[in-house]
Amino acid sequence: MNVARRAKNNKAGHAARKAPLAEGRPNAGLLTGPADCGPLARHGLPRKIRGKTRNRHYIPRIFRVFLRGNPRALLKIRGDFPFPGPAVIVKTMKAPRPFRPLWARFFLASALLAGGLMTAWPDPVKPAPPSAGAWIIPIRGDIEPSLSVFVRRETRKALERGADFLIFEIDTFGGRVDSALQITSFISSIKRARTAAWIHNGDESMGVSWSAGALIALSCRDIYMATGTSLGAAAPVALDSTGAMESAGEKAVAAIRSQIAALAERNGHPVGIALAMVDYDVDLWEVRVNGTVQALTESEVQRLELDPAVKVERLSALSPPGKLLSLSSGEARRLGLSRGVIDERDSLLKELGAGNILGESVPGLADDVITLLTSGPVQAALIIAGLVLIFLEINTPGFGLPGIGAVIAFLLVFGSGFLLGKVGSLEILLFLAGVVLLAVELFITPGFGFLGVSGLLLMGFSLIFSMQDFVIPQFAWEWGLLGRNALVVAGGIIAAVCGIALVALAGPKVPLVNRLTLKTQITGTAGGPDADLAPEADLAGTDYLSLLGKTGVACSPLRPSGRAEIDGRFYTVEGMGLYIASGASVRVVKIQGNRILVRV
Repeated sequence: MNVARRAKNNKAGHAARKAPLAEGRPNAGLLTGPADCGPLARHGLPRKIRGKTRNRHYIPRIFRVFLRGNPRALLKIRGDFPFPGPAVIVKTMKAPRPFRPLWARFFLASALLAGGLMTAWPDPVKPAPPSAGAWIIPIRGDIEPSLSVFVRRETRKALERGADFLIFEIDTFGGRVDSALQITSFISSIKRARTAAWIHNGDESMGVSWSAGALIALSCRDIYMATGTSLGAAAPVALDSTGAMESAGEKAVAAIRSQIAALAERNGHPVGIALAMVDYDVDLWEVRVNGTVQALTESEVQRLELDPAVKVERLSALSPPGKLLSLSSGEARRLGLSRGVIDERDSLLKELGAGNILGESVPGLADDVITLLTSGPVQAALIIAGLVLIFLEINTPGFGLPGIGAVIAFLLVFGSGFLLGKVGSLEILLFLAGVVLLAVELFITPGFGFLGVSGLLLMGFSLIFSMQDFVIPQFAWEWGLLGRNALVVAGGIIAAVCGIALVALAGPKVPLVNRLTLKTQITGTAGGPDADLAPEADLAGTDYLSLLGKTGVACSPLRPSGRAEIDGRFYTVEGMGLYIASGASVRVVKIQGNRILVRV
């Protein structure tokens, strides 16, 4: 029975050694000799294991070798074994005495078998079926909040259409940190499709993925680059008082550094390369570790150099301290960041295993309008227009064109923020409360004091919050964004105040504004036409006491005030509590300051 079983196993092993390479696993072939064994031969694995086993039989064979008490091995994780995933390498050494008994060898072999299977044999990625479709989503231009909305919307649509691959064509110099983090978090959360970043180089493209674009590329499972493209320089920056760019500070760098390291680790990208792209203090080296070229930080290289079992050779300094790392397509491919240099879409689809392109997203007119409305200059202009039109509406009777224009201006400000998911009930309530306080100050309480200032502040805070998706900043880049939004709103309010003053002073001379203001002159009363007001202008310095006892004629009905002619001049007089008809003879009976009291 044992002889028959052994013959059967030998026959099966012989057939397995002649089997072709497994489909979809180019590195899962036979190990037929030292030339095919790669690191197995270099690390002293017995030849009967090197030459007679397939990769998947490697650990069980080690298990049997240990049970026989033959060689003498420890497991080490390395990355240059000829099958996917971390490799299990056997290093030849003399077995220590505690492991020579059968029970000790059995225990160690079981631990090696379990640990090796869990770490070195991940489930291979199944090749995509021929009908698998891809969806193209472009990420071009500045990384703005509107682009984040576009990426989310189009990704959800692609997944609903059944896309198996999401290809993000990246061509950007960078942009806002908050928008980049929103896009990277969303791409990292995609489970139903395989994501790939392609930095392409076309007639209308720049062929770069810098700053925020590098973050987005590292959030994808696979990275492909076209010839002549570059990737990197992802350090956060801020604008100083002169408008020049400077480093955003250690706190902001630390936040982005942890995020980019997590993205690289999650998707299997070299973590050292990701860190060197964002941190000036990282010292990155290109080294050859046991024949494999890798990009490692200084601390990683020093740790490997202390291990006598690892052969480390420093080749060149990729990114010395004080410099940011940017890689060309060839360098990224050589260092393991990019999976390939691909110039055409068809070649990319073939590399991914996608059968066809299900669709391609293109930004439409609505996306361009939202991008325009959410830009800083346009929002400042809308704030200025809204406040000036509110002032004009207050100074005109009824509700007219200025009021309608103010409503439209603030609807555009809050509506664009609402489409970006940044406006909620808090912003709307703050704005309405500010308007109410401002109205109370103008129409009920005299002067302009606490209520008016409070109303303007509430309106300003509501406008600031409508431009961001947080209330209290937690990171350095959030403080920078808050300062930028506050600057836009404050500049808009100050410019609006200057505009209101200009309208109040020079508005009557402007034909368009002149038509919106009240210009009607009162030339009479309900009792009849008023007298010519021109002589009234010559009454300055008149001795009203000299009029006491004189008589005149009422030129208008006195109810009790009206006009009267006394000694050939017109005066504003008041009757002593009685109605006096126009044309009646009156006599001045009392003078109180500039008040002239008359009787019939």
